[in-house]
Amino acid sequence: MEPLQILYRRESLVAINKPNGLLVHRSPIASDADVFAVQLLRDQLGQKVYPVHRLDRKTSGVLLFALDEATNSEMQRKFMDGEINKTYHAIVRGYTPDTGEVDYPLKRDDGVTQDALTYYETLTRAEVPFAIGKHPTSRYSLVKLNPATGRMHQLRKHMAHILHPIIGDRPHGCNKQNRYFKEHLNLMQMMLHAVSLEFEHPVTKEPVTIEAPFQAEFLRMREVLLLK
Repeated sequence: MEPLQILYRRESLVAINKPNGLLVHRSPIASDADVFAVQLLRDQLGQKVYPVHRLDRKTSGVLLFALDEATNSEMQRKFMDGEINKTYHAIVRGYTPDTGEVDYPLKRDDGVTQDALTYYETLTRAEVPFAIGKHPTSRYSLVKLNPATGRMHQLRKHMAHILHPIIGDRPHGCNKQNRYFKEHLNLMQMMLHAVSLEFEHPVTKEPVTIEAPFQAEFLRMREVLLLK
């Protein structure tokens, strides 16, 4: 496997561009996996690393690690307290409004309901000649997503809730769309990418912005769907 792409490394923090399909760490719900970002980065750097937040296995983009326990604790606190600005891009079904918010509580696996808030902005829209349902064409949007909370699968569930599911999302997305993209466009990935993180460095106190280049499949789908 190719080395992980290092996006940032300074004063006890390191960030990678996580590939789509890579688990952050070992999980009982993904027993098929034997490669994890934590172990790969640890071996690549030759030292212990601490993931300070999570990205879904199917989500690509900026993934941040601490290199010591104190920095890990402080960065986890920043994530919990909403001191980190997280930006994602997603390709979704339909024409989304110019801007909006999804304020919709989500239930955890243990049954506990948590508040969840996502802001979104439409970057571009396109209509393409894909006859997936009863219409001869299909519409898609490229959206910028800023989650104000950090619930599990929040962006996926929120976009599905407002009937603009993320392309390639299983099980929250649209089965008819996903089947078409898999069979006709050979798309095996989910179109959700963690574009950037912005925060104050816990040691230097300087403002930090870390950005992750898009994965090849995300760029290919933007071309196919005319989402320029």
